[in-house]
Amino acid sequence: MRFLGLLGAIGLLAACTTPQVIAPMPPIKPEPITAVYKQTDWVALPNWPGEQLTTTWPSWLNSCKRLISRPVWKDICADAVMLSPQDDASIQAFFERYFNPWQIETNTGVNTGLVTGYYEPLLKGSLEPKEGSVPFYAVPDNLLVLDMVKQYPDLKGKRLRGRLEGARTVIPYWSRQEIAEGKMANNAKVLAWADDAVEAFFMEVQGSGRIQLPDGNLVRLGYADQNGYPYKSIGKWLIEQGELTADKASMQSIQAWAKANPQRLQEMLNANPSVVFFRLLTGNEGPIGALNVPLTDEASAAVDPKFVPLGSPIYLSTTRPNDNAPLNRLIQAQDTGGAIAGPIRVDYFWGFGTAAGQLAGRMKQKGQVWVLWPKGQELPKTSL
Repeated sequence: MRFLGLLGAIGLLAACTTPQVIAPMPPIKPEPITAVYKQTDWVALPNWPGEQLTTTWPSWLNSCKRLISRPVWKDICADAVMLSPQDDASIQAFFERYFNPWQIETNTGVNTGLVTGYYEPLLKGSLEPKEGSVPFYAVPDNLLVLDMVKQYPDLKGKRLRGRLEGARTVIPYWSRQEIAEGKMANNAKVLAWADDAVEAFFMEVQGSGRIQLPDGNLVRLGYADQNGYPYKSIGKWLIEQGELTADKASMQSIQAWAKANPQRLQEMLNANPSVVFFRLLTGNEGPIGALNVPLTDEASAAVDPKFVPLGSPIYLSTTRPNDNAPLNRLIQAQDTGGAIAGPIRVDYFWGFGTAAGQLAGRMKQKGQVWVLWPKGQELPKTSL
């Protein structure tokens, strides 16, 4: 009764007074996440020099093929090419002589980030379509790439994709759903066909892969471009749909869900509007990364180039996905990816094949990152 009486009193008071209009508070815009670089001593790097220095040396020489023409790197790479290190100690001495380690933190004080893994898959497929197969497309002729950074510096690192409508109007390119519905049919150039749609999707995410044809021959495909849409996680979509829990979301669980729900397969795939276009690759080296050099198994990584200079050596301290054992390694920032965004964000390249795929699919670890930068050169204190 006291509650009802209070309601009545409030109602009477409201009827006898002039309501006051209270202006809404303006929304608080969160501070953008940027990077803070803190120079450290070598002894601050966990377990420095880490594992497999002899594996990372050839990967570093690959980076130098692209870096040697740049003033910051010219002398260091020239000396690296002339050096023939025989053991871990000589490689360690080289990096300590030429570089200072800078730990990456965020402007919010966080010094750990997400470390995932990727790999070069092997798929079964063909050069001709068959029931249930899905295509890998080359870059369509009508895909426009607009680089506006000279006029709009805020667009640094971004290129817009689209297509012409009429004579002068540029509109967004077709999404994954629209391409699946046949909107790109007149411009489609198919390089190969994959037998399994989910495996083909994951190959897009990896950015490269090999297709084993019925006669046993292999076709190698590498990233060429994409349709301009931001990457959206189908794992996150399945979690939002209540189909998976966050702790169970992995490449393997997504494949299992797709097999159990074939009628919703395309719906799941369409949750990511981004489509990757490929090119044919030759040779036996690893897939080509964004630095335009071959990636090296367990010695290369994808980073966000807004925060980590592409081509620079980085020291990664994380754990292995199978047993959480420590994984501390000097690796090379040689690649990028649509889902790799943020100051402390690394996608670790495990290599080629099924075993690498098992590790990559389960890797979702916390990690710390140090950028190795030439002595006498200071990294900026905020995002690059």
